[in-house]
Amino acid sequence: MSPSFPRTPVYVICSPRPFVGKTLVARLLTEFLYLARGSVTAFDVNVKEPSLLDYLPRLTETAEVDDTFGKIQLMDRLIVHDGVAKVIDLGFHAFDEFFGTFAEIGFIKEAARRQIAPVVLFLADTDRNSARAYGTLQDIVPPRQLIVIDNEHVLFGELPRAYAQGRLMRIRALPPFLKTYIERLSFSFTGYLRSEPDASTELNQWIRRNYTTFRDLDQEMTQGRP
Repeated sequence: MSPSFPRTPVYVICSPRPFVGKTLVARLLTEFLYLARGSVTAFDVNVKEPSLLDYLPRLTETAEVDDTFGKIQLMDRLIVHDGVAKVIDLGFHAFDEFFGTFAEIGFIKEAARRQIAPVVLFLADTDRNSARAYGTLQDIVPPRQLIVIDNEHVLFGELPRAYAQGRLMRIRALPPFLKTYIERLSFSFTGYLRSEPDASTELNQWIRRNYTTFRDLDQEMTQGRP
């Protein structure tokens, strides 16, 4: 059966820094894609707990990029145009290894040839290492496919100048009690929308806002020209 989408998206959620909300974004995106498409494959490249695999074990596989075999195995999975969206929750420890291989094999050009739409979602932070890492990504990822995530829990509404010229996606801060609530391993964003249909609640609106942002991005990347 041929894929129902003109292109298969591959979303890489990343940062060279820990504790910037990377797994939160991966959870939101994975749950949205499963809701919207009916299928998604997520890859957890992490050493810290809890990780994406803990939150979404039915949709997530572990992956390694510490050796050549692991990197080739993962890249082979990502370069298949099968219509199933892929999400990579890339641990900070694996940032350099992953993107070194990404650039070395010419993933962007090969993806375009195979109707794959790679999208890199970079969690911004205020440190120099993050700014340097973002500069590296700008050299290997086309501007339209590189998106800065402004997590207000990390940046507090102050986006550093280094990220000002790129595409931007904002994850608004939640009150501490709601942040603690969604961090429970048993919590599901889609499950919450289904069980709490009151659209006026703050968490309901927050989830819907992020889902709408991801919907627009997914439609752009799979239907448009990456």
